[in-house]
Amino acid sequence: MRRGILLLASLTLAAAVTEDGYRGIWYFNQPSQDEFKYKYSGGFAVYPQQHAPFAIYSKEADKTFFCYGGSAKGKHDELLHMVSYFDHATGTVPRPTLLLNKKTSDAHDNPTISIDGDGHIWIFSSAHGTSRPSFIHRSRKPYSIDDFEFVLETNFSYTQPWHLPGQGFLFLHTRYQRIPESRSSGRALYWMTSPDGRAWSEPQRLAFALWGHYQVSWPHEERIGTAFDIHPPPLGLNERTNLYYLETRDFGQTWTTAAGKPVPLPVSDEHSAALVRDFRREGLLVYLKDLQFDAAGRPVLLYLTSKGYESGPKNKPRLLHTARWTGTTWEHRRVAPTDHNYDHGSLYLEKGLWRFIGPTGRGPQAYGTGGEIELWESRDEGKSWRRTHQMTRNSRYNHTYVRRPLNAHPGFYAIWADGDAFAPSESRLYFANRAGDVFVLPSEMQGPQARPERVNATASSSNPPRP
Repeated sequence: MRRGILLLASLTLAAAVTEDGYRGIWYFNQPSQDEFKYKYSGGFAVYPQQHAPFAIYSKEADKTFFCYGGSAKGKHDELLHMVSYFDHATGTVPRPTLLLNKKTSDAHDNPTISIDGDGHIWIFSSAHGTSRPSFIHRSRKPYSIDDFEFVLETNFSYTQPWHLPGQGFLFLHTRYQRIPESRSSGRALYWMTSPDGRAWSEPQRLAFALWGHYQVSWPHEERIGTAFDIHPPPLGLNERTNLYYLETRDFGQTWTTAAGKPVPLPVSDEHSAALVRDFRREGLLVYLKDLQFDAAGRPVLLYLTSKGYESGPKNKPRLLHTARWTGTTWEHRRVAPTDHNYDHGSLYLEKGLWRFIGPTGRGPQAYGTGGEIELWESRDEGKSWRRTHQMTRNSRYNHTYVRRPLNAHPGFYAIWADGDAFAPSESRLYFANRAGDVFVLPSEMQGPQARPERVNATASSSNPPRP
């Protein structure tokens, strides 16, 4: 096995350094030379959608632990990997722990979090491509962010680490490599496993094509599901399309369709059995948003369709949809319209009640990434949706990337950030409870703990249901 994968490091870190407040990273991608400035941009502390989870509730500690891409005071473009928690017993947060300075402004390098069976906090620090290293760190004490040990330096991108009780880590991620059939670099989806986070298996290809892929994933009991796309020519990732789904029930030994049909790996055929819907034939781009399992344990995929990658009204309509596995087929339903391809929210599927929280409201930077946060509900398994609450209003900046914690607690139900969609700005972090009340994390703290400030209580909407 390769040394780069199995290096067992024992670097000892000094006691944790803390920051005096919660400040997110601001990031942009692909200037557009028009009034909308960029393909996407804003406060991206918990970006991108291909990273998960950013937060986990621990019943044992009664805390929601979270990580995010931060920035130093007075800066907005130097990525710091930050770790913290919300204490449900006291309703407070500590000063966040500074794990490392990633030495980049690229929010693709944001961290993700996991908790093992003994309560140790694990941070997976991503890299965007091969020009920078990736890291894994582990807290020295269970349920503590005071001190971390360095475990591994290697290279991986788009991190999705899932710890399964009694088995260990199944780590979905992306790797960049030279493509033999091409002079360019490509990206492929991989997974690897570890019983303890230190000794890792060789990475195995999940999906590989000259065109590349993105994926979103989520666990359910002993199962892990993943949804992914393809990036066909000539625009590549700016022409992302199609919707695929695979799952594993045996810690990655076999991967199947939702119907249980085994699929040979790596997936390399555009028309593989993993294909949920051929959007390329329909002339639509697909932006993956979320994956969740309903009360019956069946996968539900959240995705956005669009006519083009550029920001602005010309590529309307941009529509959020669900694809629900019924047990025999995939059922596609519309959720809500929005005004940007990178408007990202999360699904919450409870028995008799489905919820979506995301930036579907018109924000101060119209047709920029994000907007005002709204809560949508469905009581018929996604057949119809009603906007029930406007969670933010009269905001200075657009709100972006609403993320659901793993094992989400009603008191810390979603986390996101804000930021100017058209120009570099400060970025604050927010969370919401299940009732839809919104709180902002303190950007400056005077003491060791602080109580987040309520931004506003929810206001019900009288909008009619949307089909």
